[in-house]
Amino acid sequence: MSIHIIIDGYNMIRRSRFLEDGGGDIRKERDGLIDFLSRYREIRSHDITVVFDGTRAPGFMPRRDRVRGVDVVFSRKGESADSVIMRMSSADQERALVVSSDRAVSDFAASKGSATIRSRRFEARVARVLFDGSEDENGAAGRVARKRKKGPGRRLSKRMRRNRIKIRKI
Repeated sequence: MSIHIIIDGYNMIRRSRFLEDGGGDIRKERDGLIDFLSRYREIRSHDITVVFDGTRAPGFMPRRDRVRGVDVVFSRKGESADSVIMRMSSADQERALVVSSDRAVSDFAASKGSATIRSRRFEARVARVLFDGSEDENGAAGRVARKRKKGPGRRLSKRMRRNRIKIRKI
């Protein structure tokens, strides 16, 4: 089953360490985010949707677009990007991975069965894949043999285990 990564666009740009170099030009920052995600999509073939607030959308842009394999969605006038993300996570449920540092969006998505990850953590994992070529901090290259612990197991909840599995795939 493939993952559908749903990203809160402006939230990620504001929290980013790498993307806010547009000098305050929101269009350049949006294009930088889309370029960053499209390069990631070339390596990993996950479905990626970036959702932006439509109030800041340029007048000539369509509400939905596909740019270099990344779906770009602008919310309707009077609708927030958060509500679009919530609607999308409700539709995809188990398949969705929601990227947002907004607590309300993350909590709602988790209640619908979607995995969630904070914007900075997602950006760091994607940057690691793009620039270092390594999988993740727990990936095969960094795996260390550990001693088997004795005593009762401390197993995570089913939802937390599913969340961890999805995050490992990015």
